[in-house]
Amino acid sequence: MASLKSWFDTARPKTLPLAVAIILTGSALAQWSGKFNWAITLLCLLTATLLQIVSNFANDYGDHQKGSDTAERIGPLRGIQQGQMTATELRNGLIAVSLASFVSGASLIALAYESVSDLIAFAVLGLLAILAAITYTVGKKPYGYLGLGDISVFLFFGLLAVCGTYYLQAHSLSADIFLPAAACGFLSTAVLNINNLRDIEQDRKAGKNTLIVRIGAENGRIYHCILLASAVLCYVLFALWHKPLLLLVVVVIAVLLAKHAAFVYHQKDPMALRPMLGKMSMLALFSTALFSLGLLIL
Repeated sequence: MASLKSWFDTARPKTLPLAVAIILTGSALAQWSGKFNWAITLLCLLTATLLQIVSNFANDYGDHQKGSDTAERIGPLRGIQQGQMTATELRNGLIAVSLASFVSGASLIALAYESVSDLIAFAVLGLLAILAAITYTVGKKPYGYLGLGDISVFLFFGLLAVCGTYYLQAHSLSADIFLPAAACGFLSTAVLNINNLRDIEQDRKAGKNTLIVRIGAENGRIYHCILLASAVLCYVLFALWHKPLLLLVVVVIAVLLAKHAAFVYHQKDPMALRPMLGKMSMLALFSTALFSLGLLIL
């Protein structure tokens, strides 16, 4: 039977700050609009975290089924790779976490909805989010093997997550909210990009045609810089639109992201990117937290 440590490692705790980051942003925007709700925020945090774990479990299960995770893997070995859990155990764990995310999401919608249209729309989006998390690497034609993972992450861990968190509290949505939501999407996609840059050779051999496999490592490093620059641009535009003083915070974020981008751009050895996944995830959390704090106090 798999140990608690194996389950903990399979949940990939280094990626979980992403869930916190996106909900922080949406809730800070709700507070800024005078519509903050603690109960909704906590349920959003729980649901987003569970969805991230669903995605991580599904990724390990799908890659194992397709033989993508081999001894050549540069990143940390999965519990299933090390024989610490069976495929059946991981599949059952995936089902359990998927059900937990469904219950959490349903509770969130039941608490927050104000109209039948809200109920239907968020029920559909919630089911799509669970489906997207699972089918990234699971199924006959997983979209993660087709190079579509970046689009999914940008949508679900950016636009939909932030705008959804905001809407469930404010029950309105304006165009300006999409700017910080897009910034979160770009930062979340950058986390996935680090993972794909690190594993490019193994993915290529396994037939996992991620975007990086398709465009190559050199273009992938340029793409990483573009993702981070796009996040900064979104923050700048939002600050100019509403709060010029917020540019002071954006400068700090830009410096931190530029330092990370420079390292990734100049680093040709995939092994050097191994610790960058956790660092990029924490950088996304710090950047969004700093933006959220600046939004509320400046």
